[in-house]
Amino acid sequence: MALISSDEYKPYTKAILKYYGDVVQPERKGKVGRLPKPIMVAPKGLNYVVVHKTRKDGKVIKIEPKIIFGEEEDIYESLSNSNVSRSINTSFIERYNGTDRHQNARKARCTYEFSKKWECHNWSTFFVSYVYNFCWPVRTLRRKDEEGKYIKVTPAMAAKLTDHVWSLEGWLSMPAVQSS
Repeated sequence: MALISSDEYKPYTKAILKYYGDVVQPERKGKVGRLPKPIMVAPKGLNYVVVHKTRKDGKVIKIEPKIIFGEEEDIYESLSNSNVSRSINTSFIERYNGTDRHQNARKARCTYEFSKKWECHNWSTFFVSYVYNFCWPVRTLRRKDEEGKYIKVTPAMAAKLTDHVWSLEGWLSMPAVQSS
């Protein structure tokens, strides 16, 4: 992944290191005693930027990117090679989170549809995520075909994970395969 950007939600840094980081064994500080616990460090080429929003009276007055992992040159090279954005922002994840809350009543605020069981909440999230990415064409992702006509594109098609818009019936009728 060339670049990861998010808001300043603290658990993201730990999660990114968990999945993309390298385990490093620090050296012992003295000659005796236990070795320190291994730590996770960002490998070279892992670029992660957070967007800091300064607010005043409930309104955003300033937006500043902060580099957490990576080099400034690598980050701006990733942006220049991007097909979707030339600036560091969180608009894609914010749009997805808004859609997720809208489509998944378990996440909406002030409703009676809250999740009593974490497992049900988790599966509902997976379902909404799949429908959003594979079955729902996004107007702003449309592209022209060879004849110059606009075709509908889902986020999964834009990421080259599939070549067509899936119907909900088509997806639900596919055999389930468990991955280990």
